[in-house]
Amino acid sequence: MATTDRQATTLALAHALSAAERGLAVIPLSRSKLPALRSPHRDEPAASPSPCHGACGRLGHGVYDASSDPDRIRELFAAAPRATGYGIACGLPPHHLIGLDLDVKTGTDSSAALRELALRHLFTIPPTVVVVTPSGGRHLWLSGPPDVVVPNSAGRLAPGIDIRGAGGYLVGPGSRTAHGVYAAAPGTAHLAPAPCPRSLLRLLLPPPRAHHPVSAAADGHGQGLIQFVLAAHEGQRNTRLFWAACRAYENGIGPALLTPLVDAALHTGLSEREARTTIASAARMTGHRP
Repeated sequence: MATTDRQATTLALAHALSAAERGLAVIPLSRSKLPALRSPHRDEPAASPSPCHGACGRLGHGVYDASSDPDRIRELFAAAPRATGYGIACGLPPHHLIGLDLDVKTGTDSSAALRELALRHLFTIPPTVVVVTPSGGRHLWLSGPPDVVVPNSAGRLAPGIDIRGAGGYLVGPGSRTAHGVYAAAPGTAHLAPAPCPRSLLRLLLPPPRAHHPVSAAADGHGQGLIQFVLAAHEGQRNTRLFWAACRAYENGIGPALLTPLVDAALHTGLSEREARTTIASAARMTGHRP
């Protein structure tokens, strides 16, 4: 490995250990901002409704490997010699981190959208950690209540604003990527993640939906398929939903699971239109009418 790569990995490890001293759980990332360790299950048959989240004892389970233990972090980076950055897991104690990702690449003014939301819903973003991305976007770090699970979402809060919640991660300051370096905004590096304003927190949670019981025939296998969808990370959501819907229609429980699968997809951050379109595609693929 080139000297510059070794230096980048050493620097990333140092930043990751510094973040861990603040109670943040971290994983090594590659230049593409993806977890630097490949899944140990990559050559196994198609994922089951109960994917492994590290119970096998091996490394390579993405955000589920995240740790604030220095020895564990060194082990992770030793297994990922080409890591040039680190990710900070959201939703974990003690901070229960929530990340507001204000993008500038979508052609929308995400900062203005956040200000409009703040005026409309009467909240103020308190002084907190702000990380500037290589593209000029910003990540705002907020702390959530321990008894509330904030899901990941993309554009649901407002155009250009993505949310990193439970099961997600934020690229840590000091990370080097293919597009540049992530850096803490001046005057914010020493701050702790500020508590998320209550009215903003309400916006981050999916709206309560009416309960639709699954038939007795669908209960066992159906609940497993629903949990499979709920465990989806960003980038897996449509794929997992499509797989689960195909299995549901193949087993004759597609109609009974339609609404529960849509609800699960909404919880992961998909829109209702995306969810229903994906499920309809699965129905057609398996020879059923949506």
